[in-house]
Amino acid sequence: MKRWITGALALLLALLLPACTGDPPASSSPASSSPPEGEAQGVSFTDALGYPVELQSWERVISLYGSFAETWMLAGGRLLGATSDALNERGLDLGEGTAVVGTVKDPNLEEILALSPDFVILSADIAGQAALHEALAAADIPHAYYRVDAFSDYLAMLEQFCTLTGHAELFEQNGLSVQQEIDRVLEAVQGKGGPSVLLLRAFSSGVKAKGADNLAGVMLRDLGADNLADRPEGLLEEIGMEEIIAADPDAILVVTMGASEEQAMAVMAERFESDPAWAGLSAVQSGRYLLLPKELFHYKPNARWGESYAYLAKILYPELAAEIG
Repeated sequence: MKRWITGALALLLALLLPACTGDPPASSSPASSSPPEGEAQGVSFTDALGYPVELQSWERVISLYGSFAETWMLAGGRLLGATSDALNERGLDLGEGTAVVGTVKDPNLEEILALSPDFVILSADIAGQAALHEALAAADIPHAYYRVDAFSDYLAMLEQFCTLTGHAELFEQNGLSVQQEIDRVLEAVQGKGGPSVLLLRAFSSGVKAKGADNLAGVMLRDLGADNLADRPEGLLEEIGMEEIIAADPDAILVVTMGASEEQAMAVMAERFESDPAWAGLSAVQSGRYLLLPKELFHYKPNARWGESYAYLAKILYPELAAEIG
């Protein structure tokens, strides 16, 4: 994991730093996100959807995804606008004057264009945002799509943002120090032989088994867990009670999505917990049928990624809880 991250960061720096040189400002106050006066302003890169991006300024920034809005702020940037999830789900203090430009799934293009941004940050995984590319390009508004599925993705994004804002110290504080937390947890569990785990994502209309295509699934893999969905024979996403009984995992972990956690867990109760065999599962009897905190395992943890790894590690390896901390 360390080698991968090091290589990725080296490539990113090679692309960005020639166009964004200059010492960071003496103060860490995010009073301005624009390049230092007199320095070269042009930055070019390719985004997560393969679109070429050219930035000349990043003073008027809009983020259409709450997690990415937080990452921009962690890099010392200010926001001209953001979608409602930045407030409702992330609880960010956006400050006075920051406009709400629709929802994460349905951003308001008219309001975005009216604000005349010089950089719009979008999610590559949300259809309503992917559909905005042509309109933003036609309006000559620089924009970039990002995808964050693992800590290394967050780290690369944060480094890029900190390079733009000039706040190298915030990359150290909110990125590299978090990497050190994760490395410490991974070293503690290395070679321990993880338990078998069933990771479930529950929502108001269903339940699906998830593997390393899921944020929590990536962490389980890194921590050495035997996730049933990642086994060579695999599991169908639409898992049934018979498959769970046959596998009898050591731990069953649930992440909910959607506005109502209660509705999601009601589906779990109806589909699985109501079955008499559920109480006899090893995970249930050992107390390792657990609901994972949404802020650490559904939303991108960002600067709390180390906390997420430690949380999972203590479930998987309770005998190491004191060492993990």
